[in-house]
Amino acid sequence: MSRPKEHVVTLTAADRRKLTRLVTSGTHPARMITRARILLALDETAGPAPDRWVVAQQVGVCEGTVYGVAKRFTGSGGDAQAAIGRKKRAEPPVPAKVTGDVEARVIALACTNPPPGYDRWSLRLLEKHVVLTDGIPPLDHSTIGRVLKKGGFVLT
Repeated sequence: MSRPKEHVVTLTAADRRKLTRLVTSGTHPARMITRARILLALDETAGPAPDRWVVAQQVGVCEGTVYGVAKRFTGSGGDAQAAIGRKKRAEPPVPAKVTGDVEARVIALACTNPPPGYDRWSLRLLEKHVVLTDGIPPLDHSTIGRVLKKGGFVLT
């Protein structure tokens, strides 16, 4: 006896028309068309859908992709557009080290007189002093150079 399907895809008539139009006409991203073809193949309204591996062979993707599209369809509450479209990223994966406050403090440090024994600031010297300054995260000399260049400051 086979397992019951975890994620059953049932499309409305309007969704089916939209997906068919997306697949057959116009220019759309290839992945969007592939996901639409998967949803059309998995649709249970016309009758029992074939197994995932059969759909995967028909569409030309792996079985995991078929499972993922079906899971995303049921997870979005049956919204076909959300299942075939791209997910929007909420925030960057790594927060930026350099904020406006950090930029201002680095530029202010570069505007001061260099330490005794030095004629002028260099990027590597600024890097050493940024580490010693409270409230500024440790920055690489290349990052400091980009901050100064962006601020229109030239080390001379």
